[in-house]
Amino acid sequence: MAALQASSLLVSSSSSPSSGCSSKRTITASIQVPKPSRLRLADPSMMITKKLVEELRTRNGYAEPLQMDVAQKDGALESRLSPTPSIETITKLYAILEAVEDRVEMHNNMGEQRDNWNKLLLNSVNMMTLTATTMAAMAAAAPAPSLRACSALLFTAATGMSLVMSKIQPSQLAEEQRNASRLFKQLQSEIKAILALQSPSASDVKEMMAKLLAFDRAYPLPLLGAMLEKFPAKFEPAAWWPRVSNNCHQSRGWKTVANTERNGWSEDLEVEMRAIVQVLKSKDKQDYLRLGNLALKVNKIMAVSAPLLTGIAAAGSAFGGSTATTVAAIAGAMAAIINGVEHGGQVGMVVEMYRNCAGFFDLMEETIEATLEEQDYSKRENGELFEMKVAMKLGRSLSQLRVLARKSMASCVEGTEVDEFGSKLF
Repeated sequence: MAALQASSLLVSSSSSPSSGCSSKRTITASIQVPKPSRLRLADPSMMITKKLVEELRTRNGYAEPLQMDVAQKDGALESRLSPTPSIETITKLYAILEAVEDRVEMHNNMGEQRDNWNKLLLNSVNMMTLTATTMAAMAAAAPAPSLRACSALLFTAATGMSLVMSKIQPSQLAEEQRNASRLFKQLQSEIKAILALQSPSASDVKEMMAKLLAFDRAYPLPLLGAMLEKFPAKFEPAAWWPRVSNNCHQSRGWKTVANTERNGWSEDLEVEMRAIVQVLKSKDKQDYLRLGNLALKVNKIMAVSAPLLTGIAAAGSAFGGSTATTVAAIAGAMAAIINGVEHGGQVGMVVEMYRNCAGFFDLMEETIEATLEEQDYSKRENGELFEMKVAMKLGRSLSQLRVLARKSMASCVEGTEVDEFGSKLF
């Protein structure tokens, strides 16, 4: 607001004597206004007011301008600290994910197909065997060349089909594909989690690729030339994971840690994990190896006995005579029983189940030992999380896992045996 000051006022009046009644008055005024002062644009009060106005104008319920600036700075700092994964790495992971999803579908389809093989072949072999057995019994009661010929032919066909079933073990093949499908689904979920977190690296690509190839080797799809040996000389656990190569073995008698942070690990937790490994080795793994060896021996005996009995029955029917046909009828009945127990009871599937369970405990043992051998705590998985995962895989709570560890440590001191198995799942 400008101040008004009157500096001078001049009033002059003149009158003419001749007019007498007319007058003229002149008013002259002079007003001085001070010059306005120039606004300083760099005035701090003006800058603050401007920011407040902008803030009120742009406020929309999500973030204020000043907060946005701080968030942008934090984001830029985070991007510098954690490098953004390259497009090539993400593309490779998506390619592996596509291959894994295809493997899941393939193993599901093959598993259903081989399960159908087991049912159809078992029904066909048993029907042929029982029909031939009936003909042989009728031929023994009333000699008839046609009955003996038909019986011998059916027994011969049943022998060939029984040999095929004993060789490939369709129930065991179906169980292999079920296990493979389950493992590939786990790998699929793992890759999706890495992509969802947007933190893939080149090491993740190598690890996922190694796992995929290890699964392919452990559970092959083709039969000819790649099928797993169904009757090995020695029963061994399944191995479907890439072997851990720990090249950073430091001196095991001591540990050096640069900082005091132990990533959730403590001496008690390490002792507990070693005690759990001892239980898995001495109880669970040994028990499944024993059962697997027993099931493998029974399966071998049955796989040999069924074709042998149908072959004897075919020879007895072909040679003729009441005694030979009687032997053929008895042998055929026994072969049908053995086929029903072996393939109907899916003994091959039981062998594969024991092999897979023993491999599961082998994997847990290797994982725990490899984790404990890592001297850098920052490279280990968090100790509390690791303990929880071990407990869940064994079907135990954390308190039950610690009780089991105490029992294992007490058994080592006292020289006794732990009275329970490590796993409560199977």
